[in-house]
Amino acid sequence: MTAYPLLELIETPADLRQLDRKQLPQLAQELRNFLLNTVSQTGGHFASNFGAIELTIALHYVFDTPNDRLIWDVGHQSYPHKILTGRRKRMNTMRKKEGLAGFPKRDESRYDAFGVGHSSTSISAAHGMAEAFKLKGSPNKAIAVIGDGAMTAGQAFEGLNNAGDHDANVLVILNDNEMSISPNVGALSNYLAKLLSGGLYNSVRKSGSYVLDAIPPIRELAKKTEEHVKGMLTPGTLFEEFGFNYIGPVDGHNLDTLVTTLSNIKKLKGPQFLHVVTRKGEGYKLAVADPTKYHAVTPFVPENGMENKTGKLTYTQIFGNWLCDMAAQDERLVGITPAMREGSGLVRFAEEYPQRYFDAGIAEQHAVTFAAGLACEGYKPVVAIYSTFLQRAYDQLVHDVALQNLPVLFAIDRAGLVGADGPTHAGAYDISFLRCIPNMAILAPADEDECRQMLYTGFMHNGPVAVRYPRGGGPGTAVQEAMTAIPFGKGEIRREGLRGAILAFGTPLAAALQAGEELGLTVANMRFVKPLDETLVLELAQNHDWLVTVEENAIMGGAGSAVLECLCANGVNIPVLQLGLPDRYVEHGEQKEQWAECGLDAAGILAAIQKRFG
Repeated sequence: MTAYPLLELIETPADLRQLDRKQLPQLAQELRNFLLNTVSQTGGHFASNFGAIELTIALHYVFDTPNDRLIWDVGHQSYPHKILTGRRKRMNTMRKKEGLAGFPKRDESRYDAFGVGHSSTSISAAHGMAEAFKLKGSPNKAIAVIGDGAMTAGQAFEGLNNAGDHDANVLVILNDNEMSISPNVGALSNYLAKLLSGGLYNSVRKSGSYVLDAIPPIRELAKKTEEHVKGMLTPGTLFEEFGFNYIGPVDGHNLDTLVTTLSNIKKLKGPQFLHVVTRKGEGYKLAVADPTKYHAVTPFVPENGMENKTGKLTYTQIFGNWLCDMAAQDERLVGITPAMREGSGLVRFAEEYPQRYFDAGIAEQHAVTFAAGLACEGYKPVVAIYSTFLQRAYDQLVHDVALQNLPVLFAIDRAGLVGADGPTHAGAYDISFLRCIPNMAILAPADEDECRQMLYTGFMHNGPVAVRYPRGGGPGTAVQEAMTAIPFGKGEIRREGLRGAILAFGTPLAAALQAGEELGLTVANMRFVKPLDETLVLELAQNHDWLVTVEENAIMGGAGSAVLECLCANGVNIPVLQLGLPDRYVEHGEQKEQWAECGLDAAGILAAIQKRFG
């Protein structure tokens, strides 16, 4: 007998809608068991997906997906959705090369209404779709499922403000998964949600407003009374002010309540806001106890849970250790993160220096300008941020930090290719978009110790500095405890050779050295993208027949482009081969597979040089 008798009947949500409502709890349990078995083998986002199982079932059961559009914010909770929309048999390929993506992806399934990876975009996208339905005269709904953490971002409120003002048929579901199911989210609250979403309450509410329109003072009093009564029981007044009809909070693990409430909401017109409370990791006690640890997992044994990783230090850990060591030496240092304490390596710093630790929430724009304000008052802010997330604060970086030449250090994690998370999280453009900004310095460490020393170098510089380093570990270079500033804007020769020279920027140095050894070439560790070591570039051009630039960034506008600009400005005509990330999105897979695909491993560098120069 199969372990998933109901789940295996479902290839599309249409099959799900054929089930009796009483069968849904069993389906939820089967889905939870299936998810545990698959994610424990492939790795991926875990706790948030476990918490969204009942909500996912209810949404596909009630709404006519894919005709009704379902948009998942960030995408950390979309695995149950993938399973119920025809991808169950491919879940063992999750986040692997040529397998399923870890996030919703439009060209993967027609049920993925909007591709995501960054947070707080769902409401804006759902509003756009709802307005499109209105223009077409379509009765279909647009549903945005957004986590509570994503509600800290400004774009979420921009979307709410605009959608509420246009009276579109959009449903925003706040999946509140940071708080436990408190006593008020029980029978009374569930009953209240059914009442507030039902036809009787809404018809009375609407007709009452028509009657009271003729008596403005009484209408205003009634409105305030209604808000007061709802405010005593629910936190919905804020969302009502945005123009949404607030319903909830409801227990996000109670399928009966979810299906009834969503069925009622489906009949309503205009902007609706449903507050659902769930538990991260629901159904797997280890994840419930430590949802942060189980947010994203590597393969593990379900019976025992995750084991703590051991082995060589990652770049993230090197940054975290440096931050604490630097804070002990300089009281001006403050650490800032846009809701990425664990991912960016700030856990220890937050514990040891709580007064100097600031989590800005998922609000990258605010985080950067906040850092600028601190710098104006004599502090030395360190903004720990992923390369791909820094893109969201570009205007603030230009106008609020660089234009004023403020000493803010950007510790840019996940620079380059990131493996299983794919193109939404790849730091492929930071060199290109930072290099053109006046006053900005860009440092690219090639190994673990150089990362520590460059962070120190950047911190001591009196101006904006970005130190970019990749996901995961490096070549295994021992990290020196002593911190020594690297000569600013100076590279170094790491291998002397003949004919050609490889100019490596950052982590590709190890592969460049292998290729250089094979071909007998000079290899330079350039270290600084900006200011570029022009003296070294011109010296290498004078003493060699051709040059090769290697970087883990987009070729266009990258470090190789800086070398070409230097040569052109000095009237030097020499063949240059630029190696880097291609002008396309590199799909998910292991980092080694991605490097090989882009020709940035030793074999790829070797082959490219031989093809071009013989």
